[in-house]
Amino acid sequence: MSQDTIKRNNVNISGVGEKSIIFAPGFGCDQTVWNDVLPAFEDEYQVISFDYVGLGNSDVSAFEPTKYSELTGYVQDVLDVCAALNLKDAIFVGHSVSSMIGLLASIQKPEYFSSLIMIAPSPCYLNDPPEYYGGFEKEDLENLLAMMEKNYIGWANIFSMNLLNNNRRSDVAKDLENRFCSTDPLIVNTFARACFFTDSRPYIAKAPVSSLILQCSEDVIAPKEVGEYLNKNMPNSTLTYMEAIGHCPHMSDPDETIQSIKKYLTNQSTSLVGEGVGEI
Repeated sequence: MSQDTIKRNNVNISGVGEKSIIFAPGFGCDQTVWNDVLPAFEDEYQVISFDYVGLGNSDVSAFEPTKYSELTGYVQDVLDVCAALNLKDAIFVGHSVSSMIGLLASIQKPEYFSSLIMIAPSPCYLNDPPEYYGGFEKEDLENLLAMMEKNYIGWANIFSMNLLNNNRRSDVAKDLENRFCSTDPLIVNTFARACFFTDSRPYIAKAPVSSLILQCSEDVIAPKEVGEYLNKNMPNSTLTYMEAIGHCPHMSDPDETIQSIKKYLTNQSTSLVGEGVGEI
């Protein structure tokens, strides 16, 4: 394996299984967001976690603003990790924007992946009426990024609360806020623009592997219409509606997240998913 990539992306491996499962964090977060989820998979899988360059304990010096101003930079991180570990037919679990990063990576190198688990995914955050409702007007997102540049701490507080949208889990909202505040604002802002202004809809129909879409309830970042759009347009996709409220069920409701993923993987192992759509 390439030790440069392992160190650069702070790759960690645990578990005793033969099949690999990769957990990719969402926008502005590092791999520790999976701490309450990973142990549940270590008896059956080789569990892989990593940080995108610039986040967590990755090599921040490797961050290049131009490279990471597009999702392709983060896609390359995923492909580099897969290559360094010589992976084949791995399960990719991505939260939020990492769902699309995983999709784009699987299109480039389908041999690395066997299935995609998409938690609160969105291929486009902008509304594009009348065909598509992404949840935001362009002005909304521009104002969000302007606030990030003018008052980063204030932005982190408000954005974290909106992500969770769950008064019962103010502790998780505070955790997210602390994560954002401990990261270089330039890096977060660069990732934000790549995340919120990329339209990945043209790639959905090219998905080469089966996928699970975990749709959270009352998610203002990736509303129900987005999950249903993905399910309708992405081949071999399964849509599961979660009871978890907000955008980060792996942090706010890890048990339901674990059970939803395991149910899908069990079904996958006993039968092939055919063309079309379905719900659990």
